[in-house]
Amino acid sequence: MWRANRFGAIRGLAGLGLAATLACGVAVAQERPKAVATVGMIADVGQNVAGTCLDVTALMGPGIDPHLYQASAGDVRTFDRADIILYSGYSLEGQLGEVLAKFESRKPTLAVSPASIPPAELIAAQGVYGIDPHLWMDVRLWAMLAPTIAEAFAEVAPDCGAQMQQNTEAYAAQLGGLHDWIKASVASIPQEQRILVTAHDAFGYYGRAYGIEVIGIQGISTEAEASVADIRNVAQLVVDRDVPAIFVESTINPRTVQAIIDAAREKGHAVTIGGELYSDAMGEPGTAGSTYIGMLFENTRTIVTALGGELAPLPQTLKSWAEQWNVDVAEQ
Repeated sequence: MWRANRFGAIRGLAGLGLAATLACGVAVAQERPKAVATVGMIADVGQNVAGTCLDVTALMGPGIDPHLYQASAGDVRTFDRADIILYSGYSLEGQLGEVLAKFESRKPTLAVSPASIPPAELIAAQGVYGIDPHLWMDVRLWAMLAPTIAEAFAEVAPDCGAQMQQNTEAYAAQLGGLHDWIKASVASIPQEQRILVTAHDAFGYYGRAYGIEVIGIQGISTEAEASVADIRNVAQLVVDRDVPAIFVESTINPRTVQAIIDAAREKGHAVTIGGELYSDAMGEPGTAGSTYIGMLFENTRTIVTALGGELAPLPQTLKSWAEQWNVDVAEQ
């Protein structure tokens, strides 16, 4: 498990400062420690673990592609003000990685994916990219982040350790229910239609975990454009397999997906856009898709409905989440 010994020194200095203040007869309200995560999928897990013990925010919001993200001066200031920084690793954050490396020597900075998920669970990406970083697409794997984050947070908020452990256990139960629900829902898609064609190759872990073939028009990273050959090959596959629907993504220009639709039409096959999926970012604030559970729930609902399946009943462990976000359980 991950631990940084320098946190002990930080706590000691903080304690001395507080003692000196109280000795002068002045009581100060202590602010909650601040955690900054690069992407919303990490921040949401962190917030569920932290509860009221830390303030957890995401650097990148809805519609932001982390593969192409470049740090601004404001981002550096945000990291400076944080007590702990969380990022995914495996090159997900692109050029931001250089900035994160500099902060590792200055404050607690944790690459949560390598720290949490066993190497045997990883998918090797084609080309020079290394490891496919889209691990959140397999709920079982992404749930492994919660205990790691809880331990890291307990170092900067030690009085909350027990509470965060309880939060982690409750959240794990929700994620377990979500994983089972996705698996059952995807299994309802007719076998011959169980193929997921998306704008880029972000759904490999989803396909492996939930039993659906995945074809990405672009590769693992969005830094490389899809070639004419890529579009031609995928369009032919769509025709040959009689794929009824393909999917756009919230962080990627839909032009390559439209190119597949046009190329398939020229070959006499009508394919529709099955909907928009969350791949590298979650949804808008105030929507169910702004949560990690909602991101995977809405993706699965979109995929299963468009490909001819039926959604499984929502498990009891997700009822409170559904009520919070006004998800109509009766329709599931």
